[in-house]
Amino acid sequence: MKTKNPFLNRKVISVFLFLITIVLFGLFLGRISYIMVKGEIAGKDLIQNVNKLYTKSSVLQAKRGTIYDRNGNPIAMDASSYKIFAVLTDEWSENSKVPQHIMDKQESARILAQYLSLTEEEIASRLQTKNVVQVEFGSAGNNLSYDTMSQIEEEQLPGIFFEEKQTRLYPNGTFASHLVGLAQTNQEKQGLEGVMGLEKAFEDVLAGNDGSVNYQKDRFGYALPNGEMNITEAKDGNDIYLTLDKRLQVLLENEMTKVNEENSPEIMTATLMDAKTGAILAASQRPTFNATTKEGIAQTWQNFLTEYAFEPGSTLKVVTLAAAIEEGVFNPNEYFESGSIEIEGGGLVRDVKRGGWGTITYSEGLQRSSNVAFVNLVEKMGYDTWKEYLDAFGFTQEVGMEVPEITGSNPYTWPLEKASTVFGQGFTVSVVQMLQAFSAITNEGTLVKPHIVDKIDGSQTGTNEEADPSPVESPISAETAKTTLEYLKEVVYGENGTAKKYQIEGFEIAAKTGTAQLVNPETKKYYSSGSNYIYSVVGMAPAENPSVILYVTVQQPTLKSTEYHGSDVVQKIFNPVMKRALEYIYQDKDSDKQLSEINMPKLTDFLVEDMEKQLSTFENEYVIIGDGTKIVQQYPLPDDKIDKNQTMFLLTDGAMTMPDLHGWSKNDVLKVQEITGVPFAIDGEGFVQTQSVQPGSHIQIGDKIEISLKNEDGE
Repeated sequence: MKTKNPFLNRKVISVFLFLITIVLFGLFLGRISYIMVKGEIAGKDLIQNVNKLYTKSSVLQAKRGTIYDRNGNPIAMDASSYKIFAVLTDEWSENSKVPQHIMDKQESARILAQYLSLTEEEIASRLQTKNVVQVEFGSAGNNLSYDTMSQIEEEQLPGIFFEEKQTRLYPNGTFASHLVGLAQTNQEKQGLEGVMGLEKAFEDVLAGNDGSVNYQKDRFGYALPNGEMNITEAKDGNDIYLTLDKRLQVLLENEMTKVNEENSPEIMTATLMDAKTGAILAASQRPTFNATTKEGIAQTWQNFLTEYAFEPGSTLKVVTLAAAIEEGVFNPNEYFESGSIEIEGGGLVRDVKRGGWGTITYSEGLQRSSNVAFVNLVEKMGYDTWKEYLDAFGFTQEVGMEVPEITGSNPYTWPLEKASTVFGQGFTVSVVQMLQAFSAITNEGTLVKPHIVDKIDGSQTGTNEEADPSPVESPISAETAKTTLEYLKEVVYGENGTAKKYQIEGFEIAAKTGTAQLVNPETKKYYSSGSNYIYSVVGMAPAENPSVILYVTVQQPTLKSTEYHGSDVVQKIFNPVMKRALEYIYQDKDSDKQLSEINMPKLTDFLVEDMEKQLSTFENEYVIIGDGTKIVQQYPLPDDKIDKNQTMFLLTDGAMTMPDLHGWSKNDVLKVQEITGVPFAIDGEGFVQTQSVQPGSHIQIGDKIEISLKNEDGE
């Protein structure tokens, strides 16, 4: 029997292992060669992964364009804001050398009350909250300016921290909010994005393009001294200038707020438009919201200027009258029987006074807003001709505004449907369609398109754009427009005029009122009682050659008594706004005061210290409102002629502060109200004796500030 040779076995095993090693080495070498050639493993790019590991990349955020009013006052602008919160648990302080939670709650409350619009007691109550890690301070602790945040940090309060965020600042609060719109942080895009109104419609114009920076870093994250750095600069968004006038807009918002609080209407709209160009000078609605605090935003996102379809009622008789004059069927001295009229083909049209006023002239019919008079006129011209005028004036068509629009509807099939359109019932319109139609009366027969954007400052992209107020078409002649204005004055100044209460002292106006019936959503029939109407008025002034058109609608207000009419509510908005608008336009002509030749300098965008140097050569006093570092609004406006004794009012980008008003005139107090947008309840005449908010205290939109005035002689 042969024995196995152990040496031979070891040799075989060695050869086997050698061969295995060669194979494995070959596979390894092949894999390495493959990786070196292809530069990837399992489909992943190794070079890219290494670059990611040793390359730092960050986004250079583009600045969103600012939205200004026509005079350069900011309406919407980018800003860094801060939210304050307090840590209550001592767990944050366990591994820290200094306390990271609130140590003395009462002392912390006392100090924070100096910077937040909360009382010491309110803050202390929040800091006493049990079983929570941290607390916030609501809207008072949100959107703090850098200056306010820095001042609080200097107090070195343990447990007080801040969260920084890029935000959109709306310094005027409630200010044509649905029209201007809103931009909010988009977490996905890590930047601001327009979500409604002009902010959304002009997203591409305002947003700009983010840039980036890439550089090589070491394993600790520091840039390599000789590493390559690639920078793609951000392209900021373009600025937009609107046609809105801040002074008029603030006034309009204040008047709307008063009426809203007193009469609680379902819907209100008020729009002031340049009669020659179609530029919207002021526009507001209720419900609305405060763009700063977002209070009220849940009520509606609908922009009533362009997206509200309603039956206009008798204000449409402005168009009916113009068409009748153009067709030669309106004779003011001709008589007709008022009260009611049978419509051929079925239906009955009545006047607001069921029994009518007997046999009266068409001139009196206009003054009394007789439905029967206007149906007679349209029957004379023919319903087909009347439909052509409705189309020519732009109804059931988009105006072409810069924001989404509804077109309205006009069934115009049955005889009664056709007759109802004569006095603004049975078909629907938008506010801007009505304004466009009215513009033909004030613009020598030619329609002009209402618009809100004045120009786009494309200095970032080299694409400047300006609004084109080109006329749309001419549905009536210049002579007809002039004659229509003359007859509309009778509605205001005639013995039987329905618009007598809309007279403006010092100015002659042409106007037409309206009381449109509303459909009951349950019965699908018109309401027949209560205040279930849309009360409205359109005014054009000065009547001889109008500069402005003011159109106000108030739906279903709460009336104080049966003797109180819906038009009384409309008047509370119309009269002060129209009066102030005309005073602004004609202040140079009507003022007896001789102004000096000093031009008001442009101070917006100046730092406060630089602004003070700029004014060192001026004798004028100035008042700084706010604790910010940069001037964002001013009054008077740049290049205005000002008297050497006139006070300048300057608003900063920080939290607004209350000036010391003692001894001020009512006129100066109103200027502070205009520039801040904070409503003042002013009692008395003369000069300020008391103010409900102490000088230097923080104020914000929504605060109610009471001011008491008294004459120097004590009366």
